[in-house]
Amino acid sequence: MTYLLDTHVWLWMLMHPEKLSERVKGLLVDPSNKLLLSAASIWEISIKARLGKLKLPTDVRDYVPSRMTRTRTDGIAVQPAHALQVSTLPMHHRDPFDRMLIAQAQSEHLPIITSDGAYQNYDVEVLW
Repeated sequence: MTYLLDTHVWLWMLMHPEKLSERVKGLLVDPSNKLLLSAASIWEISIKARLGKLKLPTDVRDYVPSRMTRTRTDGIAVQPAHALQVSTLPMHHRDPFDRMLIAQAQSEHLPIITSDGAYQNYDVEVLW
């Protein structure tokens, strides 16, 4: 199965695995599952690291690629169709990064792993 990871889930995987549900931990370590991290999440991580809101042990340009390899996580690009899908979403969630993840999950028919309850308000499969 292929899963889109919310930004915080990918970061918690690395820094705070105790915050993950047991169900999610099982999904993340199962080698038969494919894990995806959106370019929007990488953008969000880069911005937060630059602003000092996210402390990483190494430069973001080294941290993200090396940890993606470590966690068997592939990237998913933001496509024009994803950006256009955002325009159809109700305003339950105002965070632009989260709205892009929802649009990607909808467009690509992917379940998304998140602890963010606001995702439940959208037509997307949420796992936690």
